[in-house]
Amino acid sequence: MKDLPRSFYVAYDPIYAHALPEGHRFPMLKYELIPGQLLHEGALEVGELKSPGFCSNAILQLTHTAAYLEKLDGQLLSEREQRRIGFPQSPALVHREKVITQGTIDCALQALQHGVALNVAGGTHHAFADRGEGFCLLNDIAVAANYLLSAHIARQMLVIDLDVHQGNGTASLFAGDPRVFTFSMHGAHNYPFHKESSDLDIPLPVGIGDAEYLSLLNEHLGRLLEQVRPDLVFYLSGVDILNTDRYGKLNVSMQGCRMRDKLVFSQLQSQGIPCAVSMGGGYSTDVRRIVEAHCQTFREARAAYGL
Repeated sequence: MKDLPRSFYVAYDPIYAHALPEGHRFPMLKYELIPGQLLHEGALEVGELKSPGFCSNAILQLTHTAAYLEKLDGQLLSEREQRRIGFPQSPALVHREKVITQGTIDCALQALQHGVALNVAGGTHHAFADRGEGFCLLNDIAVAANYLLSAHIARQMLVIDLDVHQGNGTASLFAGDPRVFTFSMHGAHNYPFHKESSDLDIPLPVGIGDAEYLSLLNEHLGRLLEQVRPDLVFYLSGVDILNTDRYGKLNVSMQGCRMRDKLVFSQLQSQGIPCAVSMGGGYSTDVRRIVEAHCQTFREARAAYGL
């Protein structure tokens, strides 16, 4: 990283915001508003926004089954499968997920060169090998990790999943695979109600506040970095931990959410560990709070890695 020009890489494509069905667009406005806010305040330059390509099925099949991908491409999901995902199927939605997934792959590659890179979307951690759930069709972090492993670009990775919902799909996909350690700190009484087993799960009680949340994260993160010694970290930085979130059930303030990001990035940067960030969830009733919480992640990443 030291011998290369410093670069702040942010993956974004307009399809992130504009390929969603009617009735599902309010919480997804953030995908358009986040880059707009960062550009407006000067925290991001236009040239730092990079549009990902389209993740190929050959790469997707390192994680997802051929039969499932055939259903997605052929618009063959059953009504039950669509209800489980939460979106009606459409070619635009599948295309969107493949672009988002390529964005996370690109961010991982960029992070390995420059320290950190962020995808404006991603964090689709409820997708399993053969099915989607919870607004997730393809598991972007799992696809990126498996690509890096198959290409012998990385040998050991750590997933830090701090979305309020457990990363059940990611946990299932890497169960028994020591090359990808899955760490999920999530609401104990929240979706998914049947939890998979991550390598380390920290279930949080309803109403947990800043001090206890940050203490738990600090306690486990330092030990994990020493134990796992990752070549790369995938950080899922969901902001549905906020006390204003409609579904989160936690009591973390905006400042607490910012301190969470600062803690993660400062520990990774101090140990020279690259980090690829996916945004994850956020469902506060005021979209401005969602956008500000996500923008904090970009600001803290840039500050920690000196970009």
